[in-house]
Amino acid sequence: MNTTKIIALSGKGGVGKTSLAAVTVRALTEKYPDKKILAIDADPAVGLATALGIDVSLTIDDIRRQVVASVENGDTRSAVELLGEAKYHIYDAMVETEDFSFIAVGRPESAGCYCKINSYLKEVIALVADNFDYIVIDGEAGIEQINRRVMEKVTHLILVTDASKKGTQVIRTIKSVADNLVMYEKLGVIVNRLPDESVRKYLELGDLPVLAYIGQDSDLCAFDITGQNVFFMDSDSVMSRGVRQALEKLEV
Repeated sequence: MNTTKIIALSGKGGVGKTSLAAVTVRALTEKYPDKKILAIDADPAVGLATALGIDVSLTIDDIRRQVVASVENGDTRSAVELLGEAKYHIYDAMVETEDFSFIAVGRPESAGCYCKINSYLKEVIALVADNFDYIVIDGEAGIEQINRRVMEKVTHLILVTDASKKGTQVIRTIKSVADNLVMYEKLGVIVNRLPDESVRKYLELGDLPVLAYIGQDSDLCAFDITGQNVFFMDSDSVMSRGVRQALEKLEV
């Protein structure tokens, strides 16, 4: 039985998902130094790489386009052969560090949808994921990846919002859609960049369980501006403590 824990972060753009995902990766590497951890950047902006100090030279989308190009050039190999080739190249796109592995999905779909090829690549990602104990996915902003069932086998879904009406509306919508399309085991909310404790009572979260309220983190702002790796951040920073609390509540 596969016991891989797949933790996906989702929410509207600009709420700090990528920073939270990066700090989550760090928290897991510190708590489970003997486990295999994979970070997947599923946001086309590829911001997770910067936050983790990773240089990306090849993405899943690069591989997709290479396979599509081979088909357009008259390659008549079967779908199984194409799948095998894609799986082989997935490992070329994976970056290994001492503490974790990293892979980026890359740019969004361009004109001309090759849905079959993309579904093969999703299966390849699933095959790779089975080799890890913990996977952290930084999802693209909004609800599309949930709608497209890209994250249908997530075990732990973390919905991220800031203290805005739009942010809470988006995560409530994601929760509603995920209830039908995602086979998650546990779900919770991180309220990020909370300006003041008094704001809590105005947040329209309904019955969504809150994993952590995280205030403004001046350390993180400095790291964002300078593009520094979160592994150099103080382990007692506001965000680091909030992420550890959230993971404990999720029993990860």
